[in-house]
Amino acid sequence: MGTAKDYKKIQDIVASYRSRLDQVNEETFLLSPPTGGWSYSEVYFHIFDASILSLMEMTNTISGKGERKPTAFIVKVILFFGSLPPGKKYKAPKRLAERLKKISKAEATALIDQFLLELDPALKKIENADKTLKTLHPKLGYLNAFQWLRFIGIHLNHHLQQLRRIEQSYQR
Repeated sequence: MGTAKDYKKIQDIVASYRSRLDQVNEETFLLSPPTGGWSYSEVYFHIFDASILSLMEMTNTISGKGERKPTAFIVKVILFFGSLPPGKKYKAPKRLAERLKKISKAEATALIDQFLLELDPALKKIENADKTLKTLHPKLGYLNAFQWLRFIGIHLNHHLQQLRRIEQSYQR
């Protein structure tokens, strides 16, 4: 998948997040689901907070910051297939878990808007990025700008599955 396809995938996934946000009321948005785990609110905060932080790392590599380090083979496989290995629960990196908080639907909308506002300028510069310059992802290791973009789409998609589980927990 190329940069344009990654961007399109991200746009489509973000549209799905917006649509889901419109379908849940504020009270349910803030409640922890009956089956436990994160609320809609916490998922929205985490995913868009993490996406904005990932964009910052992507921008760092585009601007020439980073190191010339290898990307682990398993990470290349994940990026190639475009998804995290199935059947496993993943824990947020400590740095992100410590930031987790509940937000309102309006705050979620603002985070989505901020993410999209920051995505477009970065995307316009990505083609000039040095593929050998990488910054450290807290779980996956070193990623270049193109890999950060791909990761953002993978991560957004992964948490859509989490939202589906939350939805199902309210239908039981």
